[in-house]
Amino acid sequence: MDGTRMKKEEDGEKTKTDEEVVQLRREIGLLPAVSFIIGTVVGSGIFIAPKGVLVNSGSVGLSLLVWALCGVLSLCGALCYAELGTSFTKSGGHYTYLLETLGPLPAFLRLWVEFLFIRPAVASYVSLAFGRYVVEPFFAPCPAPMPLIKLVSLLGVTFVVAVNCWSVTMAARTQVTLTFIKMFALVLIIIPGVIALAKGKTENFQNGFEVDSLTLDMLPLAFYNGLYAYGGWFYLNFVTEEVINPNRTIPLAISFSMVTVTIVYVLVNVAYYTMMTPAELLLSEAVAVTFANRALQGLSSVIPILVALSCLGALNGGFFGSPRMLFVGAREGHWPPIFSMIHVRRKTPLPAVLLLYPLVVLMLTTGEIYQLINFVSFARWFFIALATMGMLIHRYRFPLHPRPFKVPLVIAVTFTVVCFFIVGLSLYSDPWNTGKSCVLTLTGVPVYYMTVYRFRLPRRWRRIFNYCSKQLQILLEVAQQEVQTY
Repeated sequence: MDGTRMKKEEDGEKTKTDEEVVQLRREIGLLPAVSFIIGTVVGSGIFIAPKGVLVNSGSVGLSLLVWALCGVLSLCGALCYAELGTSFTKSGGHYTYLLETLGPLPAFLRLWVEFLFIRPAVASYVSLAFGRYVVEPFFAPCPAPMPLIKLVSLLGVTFVVAVNCWSVTMAARTQVTLTFIKMFALVLIIIPGVIALAKGKTENFQNGFEVDSLTLDMLPLAFYNGLYAYGGWFYLNFVTEEVINPNRTIPLAISFSMVTVTIVYVLVNVAYYTMMTPAELLLSEAVAVTFANRALQGLSSVIPILVALSCLGALNGGFFGSPRMLFVGAREGHWPPIFSMIHVRRKTPLPAVLLLYPLVVLMLTTGEIYQLINFVSFARWFFIALATMGMLIHRYRFPLHPRPFKVPLVIAVTFTVVCFFIVGLSLYSDPWNTGKSCVLTLTGVPVYYMTVYRFRLPRRWRRIFNYCSKQLQILLEVAQQEVQTY
């Protein structure tokens, strides 16, 4: 009797210990994984980028071709990342793969540009789109005041940060809900477009492949705008350690999500062109709202709300995924250790999530966001190309390394070459933004050699730094992970 009671007490103690242990838990199944990818990819891009694709491609037919090719290219890249995600079981996405295949300097530079300008710029852009779609219906047809748009954008960012600090489960459920809402919004756009097309409304597609206005230097910018709208297929790789059965879930979720998004995006653009001439689309500040006013008079007031929620979903996915890269970078010694800590009760990477918040707020309140797509895209695609090149090098050097999912060689090589080609051509197309992006990336080199490669900070600075870290750890109630999850 006593022995049985003692065994139950020991089992109870063990269960309690397992629940209290500080670690990131595997809580993302197939549905949350699919919702995470689709919900992050489908944000403001499909409602903003059609204008950029059309103006740089020069015709309706070529713009639709660009959208389809961007989807195929993104699917190829996603399949490469499915191999990387099942070959290397750590979270961290780009950073981890560059670290494992090409070494610490490229990995640190990826981490550096992600938090210096890529993530704040993308989050600011998406949150401003959220604010614009929430505020503008109340002021139509007059322009909405920019301070109010920025205030609403700030509230959206604050909500997303709070959710991701509070609970991984809550962030995942929020993502699933918002993904269903945004897919409903896109279906709402597609159906009237397809119906009108079936009735013979095809005048905007006639002479669709006029190439008189197409120039070689503009084409990469068309692809950048299209690829921006598809951006986000790599975010599931940021949270590999939190995915249930990643060897099965990651390839399945990536393949299904990207095929779905590609089909939906092409159909949405067909619907746009069914109801709007190319000139009208270029003049529109909010393509989805203009479309709704034409095709969905009864529901035109609902579309801005659905688009705003779509942007919120993309923002949530970004804040869920990107801090995991910082978390892993800090764990590897490439960032201050405080950012590799987890809240002792919430089991969320609280410091890493909170670091992004002031950077996004700063860019929101001071920066001009709408010129940043090309600026951000160069660094993002350059490092993606490096990661897939690293995958090919790793295959050659370590042929016996376990790879539960292996992408065909021709897909990996084609994707890598196309990425480098687009990045190289952008130096010619937009040397100013590309040059700034290069310079900002290279500023990480001296930082790496001064702070990571050789820890040359004066001893007094280190003492102050360690004291501040300790006080922050106490204030935020965070601790290092107690269980290895990779």
